Amino acid sequence: MPSTDPVRHLAVVELRQYTLRPGRRDDLIELFERELIETQEETGMAVLGQFRDLDDPDRFVWLRGFPDMAARHDALTAFYGGTAWGRHGPRANATMADSDDVLLLRPLTDDTGFRPAPSTRPGPGTPAPERFVSATVWSFPPGRTDGTALIRDGLLPLLSATGAAPLAAFGTETAPNTFPRLPVRTGENVAVVLTSHPDESAHRRHLIALRAHPAAREEVLPGIERAQTAAPKSLRLAPTGRSLIS
Repeated sequence: MPSTDPVRHLAVVELRQYTLRPGRRDDLIELFERELIETQEETGMAVLGQFRDLDDPDRFVWLRGFPDMAARHDALTAFYGGTAWGRHGPRANATMADSDDVLLLRPLTDDTGFRPAPSTRPGPGTPAPERFVSATVWSFPPGRTDGTALIRDGLLPLLSATGAAPLAAFGTETAPNTFPRLPVRTGENVAVVLTSHPDESAHRRHLIALRAHPAAREEVLPGIERAQTAAPKSLRLAPTGRSLIS
């Protein structure tokens, strides 16, 4: 049976944002972290991070990764056709109002993806860590690469230089959805960058430092703003107790 290899490269990542029925978020998280992590990973995928959206008490955000698109098809087919989802899926679905807000992503470079180490995952019932994770999503015109290049070659080095090396950075995976049973957003051209901080105050201090950096202020941030089709979406996230990303 496949398992999560701590050193393998995850070439495909889903960023999944669920709108839940009012008051049901903790119900889903408890079920998810008890029954739906290891059972997914047994099929060959990696459950990377689970989060409470700090701006919406009825939003649950999570990421999972796959070695490639063919492996994604095989893993999702095995999981959603398997015993665990058959037993627990109806309870999970009962908490959800919408689960179709899904971005299909790939690392911007070989060095900006996740390489999860399952042995480090906290056990069931672990309290949520006192950490703050930011996920910023920039949207660019379809087919254009200049905005993504500015993120990759300009912003990521500046994040590291100003004290918040990114956890991961992604662009849109343009391959067709290999598991149509689960819809993904199409026609997208995005860049997504995740950073982690001790708390939200540390994140705010870092943003001030970044915007004060001459290269960011004069070149990189204005260039990204000119290239984007809309203001970036910033997700303010609190990791759950069993999240690998924190």
